[in-house]
Amino acid sequence: MTRHHSLRRRLEHVGIGLTAFLAVAMVGLLAIDALRDAPIVGVLYEQARIAGWWADHYLGTNVFYHPFMWRSIATGILIGVVAPLVGTYLVHREMALIGETLAHTAFAGVAVGLVVSATTGWDGSLMLVALIVGVLGALGVQWLAERTDTYGDVPIAIMLTGSFAVGTLIISYGRGMTGIDVEDYIFGSISVVTPSGARLMAVISVVVVVVTVATYKQLLFITFDEQAARVARLNVTWYNTLLIVMTAVVVVGAMQILGVILVAAMLVVPVAAATQIARSFRETLYCSILFGQVAVIGGFVLSISQGLPTGGSIVVVAIACYLLAIVASSRSTAAISTH
Repeated sequence: MTRHHSLRRRLEHVGIGLTAFLAVAMVGLLAIDALRDAPIVGVLYEQARIAGWWADHYLGTNVFYHPFMWRSIATGILIGVVAPLVGTYLVHREMALIGETLAHTAFAGVAVGLVVSATTGWDGSLMLVALIVGVLGALGVQWLAERTDTYGDVPIAIMLTGSFAVGTLIISYGRGMTGIDVEDYIFGSISVVTPSGARLMAVISVVVVVVTVATYKQLLFITFDEQAARVARLNVTWYNTLLIVMTAVVVVGAMQILGVILVAAMLVVPVAAATQIARSFRETLYCSILFGQVAVIGGFVLSISQGLPTGGSIVVVAIACYLLAIVASSRSTAAISTH
């Protein structure tokens, strides 16, 4: 049993190491794409395209040569890291619905950006507007939760329905003003991933990983015993706000690929799969990220090979991982250690 546990941990560490390498490579690729007009970086950019051409040649695809596919795949890989990372805290705090709520709030931000762009000629990033509105929505949820006497999930439900209602009203008002298909933001599409959106996802990923590592112990404390954290004079309100804001920025980045409807799945499903086989919170973190990568890579393979929507393909693969984890698990209930 000890040898089996040791082998398992070794495999998890190898998987996390490979995932970290892949994520860093994707951030580097996005940096090369963004700085390709610089002399030295331009050479690296051309070499990357040549490498992509050879990859397409040997695989019989028409994917890796095109920069817009680089951006889409890189964005997906980064989503597969940060969404389960944040989602692990949310699931253990029974806040799975918050991802769906903030996705609807971000959709209202996209709607605002579309109408402003159509009426004023502004050509800024829609994802930046969605990010601002999403963060404001996250702060609004936190404010409502702390200042009302309703049950814990009532403010979340109010924000979910209210923000989507506002978004639909704004879209209805601005119908015909823009040539952008709103359905791409609702259901997700690789065509939505713009250069600025991909770079925003890279920045979000780096910030979320750094902040999560820096505040791991504090977030873990409030996740499993918020009252004890208050007694220990930990600033629980601040860390709750930090977690919900990180969730908002991750949701905005993931919305590009997964869409408003499916974005919450990457916060929840890989974590649900990980809890079936993990024996500690840290192991749940590792396994959820690994399941997230399997879902993203498998989803892209399924989408590209069969011509299916990317967001739906990723979620279907994630759910398949969850079902396999249930079958593989020897436990009927999760007994998670806080270590």
